[in-house]
Amino acid sequence: MDNRLTRHLSPIWTHLTEILVERGEGVYLFDEKGKRYLDFTSGIAVTSTGHCHPKVVEAIQRQAGELIFGQMNVVLTRPVFELIDELLQIVPVALDTFFFANSGAEAVEGAVKLAKQTTGRPNLIVFQGSFHGRTHLTMAMTTSKTVYRTRYQPLVPGIFVAPYPYPFYYGWSEEQTLEFCLRELKRLLKSQTAPDETACIIVEPLLGEGGYVVPPTGFLSALREICDQYGMLLIADEIQSGFGRTGKHFAVEHEGVAPDIMTMAKGIASGVPLSCIAYRSALSEHWLKGSHGGTFGGSALACAAAAATVRVIREEKLADNAAARGAQLLEGLLKIKSEFGQIGEVRGRGLMVATEFARGREPDEAAAKAASQAAVEQGLLLLTCGTFNNVVRWIPPLVVTAEQIEEALGLFRNALKRL
Repeated sequence: MDNRLTRHLSPIWTHLTEILVERGEGVYLFDEKGKRYLDFTSGIAVTSTGHCHPKVVEAIQRQAGELIFGQMNVVLTRPVFELIDELLQIVPVALDTFFFANSGAEAVEGAVKLAKQTTGRPNLIVFQGSFHGRTHLTMAMTTSKTVYRTRYQPLVPGIFVAPYPYPFYYGWSEEQTLEFCLRELKRLLKSQTAPDETACIIVEPLLGEGGYVVPPTGFLSALREICDQYGMLLIADEIQSGFGRTGKHFAVEHEGVAPDIMTMAKGIASGVPLSCIAYRSALSEHWLKGSHGGTFGGSALACAAAAATVRVIREEKLADNAAARGAQLLEGLLKIKSEFGQIGEVRGRGLMVATEFARGREPDEAAAKAASQAAVEQGLLLLTCGTFNNVVRWIPPLVVTAEQIEEALGLFRNALKRL
């Protein structure tokens, strides 16, 4: 690495490592000396089809030779419609209209603007532990860590926070936790933001940055019922959990719940920047033409990569692989948990899996960070998350094999032995 140039890189980024990566292939990254690392971060759930999947690479190369960019307000491009055709095969049936942007935060901002114009209401409800982005609006919607909001006050108003059902944190059963959280949500609608001034509830169907928490069955269905009762819109933030990550194309499918609006990004295009809002076409009647947009949304190159990505996920049955490999990963981590007392809970769905480090009921950030760094030394890349930064998250590419899961488990066990 050229240290003369690194000093010109903004220090605002945190870095798991300072490895200079030369290339990637499948679930592996290779540094400048050829050392191989098992990448179980997927660029934070981005490289869904693995690094440089041949079919995605071919689609990018072909499109780059034909047309890189055509601005949506000026012309239409074929890759946009190829992507829409692919998305229609996997999104909930009710969602039949699409808006494209560049990042997850942009998609969330657009979804909130759509909800506000549709309902004519100013407020929205998010959940404790949420992560919806780092822009000025989405930062105000993000409650997973104070660092995302520190010294950026005052924040955008009209955002109210309800508890997310996190059984391990509360120390309750799933049933007790679900009952408490729904009661608190209903109380919030009586005490802080009335239903007739609340445009939407936005929820991560599986909590991401807040700790990889799988909500108890019935939570999403209850939110759907509450939104229907009061004429509020339900927005599912599938930015991290979408595109096969949880063993289904989208996490809402585990409860069979159809949101009014769904946001997507990360795994949509195997690493090319793209995000998407999918929503019910009836809502377009209320979204004032020209009141939302963006220069780069729907880039021909990004849409070509995304269409290829979705085809690969479908044709190679990567959601099914995520379910199978996720079950294998959970089983292996539960065995490791029985050997090492620092791990308080193992949980997850598909290839969105958490190992939460705790001393009794107290979060153990130091142990989680030490485990992550020790794993890097073993050649395994793992990120932490959670409000207390005490959760090691497992998000390998969806192409991961049974042998590679076993390899990762072995490296993690070795890492914990060295703590």
